[in-house]
Amino acid sequence: MSHNRYYSSGASGGSAPSVSRETSLLKQFESLRDKQDEKDKIGPDNTMKYLETVGVNLEDASMFIVLEIVKAETIGEIKKDGFVSGWADAGVDGNIASQKKYVSNLVTKLSKDKELFKKVAKHAFVAGKEPDQRALALDNAILYWTMLFAPPGRPWYLREKWPRTVSRDMWNQTLLFAEKSSEDESLSFWNPEASWPNVIDDFVAWFKAKRSQDGAMEVDQSA
Repeated sequence: MSHNRYYSSGASGGSAPSVSRETSLLKQFESLRDKQDEKDKIGPDNTMKYLETVGVNLEDASMFIVLEIVKAETIGEIKKDGFVSGWADAGVDGNIASQKKYVSNLVTKLSKDKELFKKVAKHAFVAGKEPDQRALALDNAILYWTMLFAPPGRPWYLREKWPRTVSRDMWNQTLLFAEKSSEDESLSFWNPEASWPNVIDDFVAWFKAKRSQDGAMEVDQSA
């Protein structure tokens, strides 16, 4: 279920007809642009200003919530079609107060609502990679994982041994592994014969070795 439909009830503070809503969103979008922006787009500077205006912290997962809502195809750019249709689908009019309230509501739910987190995290891959690339650069992948797997996202651990780039499949498999390992910290669900990416297998081996080492240290200290 789309989080736009799921959380749209009462978000805009009114029940304006969709045509009126889209008109207000078009007007708002144009007000966010300046002469440096391309036609029907908001460039990097104004995108960042807008994100901060609706209450986003550019250093945590809340940024990806808004990028997903407006269907941003890259982190530094918002297109008019995505902006208007995204907020209209959410049932939110073209004013900052309503949008800020809607975003704040989602931020409080991000760490608890698995479906919302998955939706936002999957879009982070789309917006985070270069438009002409199919994978995320390693440095960017680690940065975005760090943002997603910390408050207000879903806390999880990140460790060593990553490849040079991160494909969409590996990104989604890592999200699944994070979810399962958060529910079962013993990693009993993991099977070496399953189709986890090699990096996950490496992590499990590292984690089990570390757990055994930590357990041995505890025994020595209590002796």
